[in-house]
Amino acid sequence: MKLGVFAVLFGDKKFEEALDMIAEMGLESVEIGTGGYPGDAHCNPKELLSDESKCHKFMKAIDDRGLKISALSCHGNPLHPNKEISDMHHEQFQNTVRLAEMLEVETVITFSGCPGESNSSLFPVWVTCPWPEDHTEVLEWQWKEKLIPYWSEQSKFLAKHNVRVAIEPHPGFAVYNNETALRLRNECGVNIGVNFDPSHLFWQQMDPVSCIKEIAEHNALYHFHAKDTAIDAQNTAVNGMLDTKSYREELSRSWIFRTVGYGHGEEMWRKIISTLQLVGYEGTISIEHEDSLLSVEEGFQKSAAFLNNILIKERVGEIWWA
Repeated sequence: MKLGVFAVLFGDKKFEEALDMIAEMGLESVEIGTGGYPGDAHCNPKELLSDESKCHKFMKAIDDRGLKISALSCHGNPLHPNKEISDMHHEQFQNTVRLAEMLEVETVITFSGCPGESNSSLFPVWVTCPWPEDHTEVLEWQWKEKLIPYWSEQSKFLAKHNVRVAIEPHPGFAVYNNETALRLRNECGVNIGVNFDPSHLFWQQMDPVSCIKEIAEHNALYHFHAKDTAIDAQNTAVNGMLDTKSYREELSRSWIFRTVGYGHGEEMWRKIISTLQLVGYEGTISIEHEDSLLSVEEGFQKSAAFLNNILIKERVGEIWWA
């Protein structure tokens, strides 16, 4: 396994400056944002696809620092009821796939998307319970009329370009857990897999170790994000886990995203890394930072040091059997 980082952390810096920081920390790979919600500050696929010299300069900057691209990421909602948004995210996804093929990058990362409740919706609708029956009807409509047709077509597009997609399970989108991720894969194509991010599972009370094993059993573990979640026991006890307050209201939320090691300790993360090793994952552990309590640089450095320490122990055979 390699240690890398999702470079959108450094979207306010020039690409070469961001790469220097990544290389100086001893990381081996970089995940690059190409659109969607994370943006395309370092990589605009449409520009690179149309300008060979820009594409060459882009790759040279990466190669000169001894780094490899782990994935191109355009986390968006191609099923958004607002056609302007869905068209933009769909175009960014397809251009990212084309660029991945050109650069010989195997994996593109995005979200499954979330439609509205009908063709007349203005906003996405995420169904979280089966009753009243309206919710079940909406969910069935979303999968039958939107998700399965869209991703079946994209599976063909991916096959044409010899690229696979890693869907990141994320609450708020149709694919948010193992069951929905595997349903999408089974319904639409085996070139649709998972970008595994434990932070989105922790607050749903899921066990990342068990989830990794199940996803790996289906050969669907394509990429891995390293991000943590801290649970506030008091707020959870009185309000539960479905928390719609702003991420900036840290004191009153049931949970917040944290830097790796600040939500769950070394024991949990060693179990996660060991399980990745046990199931044969040989890809990148890509650091992601959404911790509102630490600066980007501090969160990045602490995550890299924490994970490097665990990986060193793994490499000398100190596996924590899970």
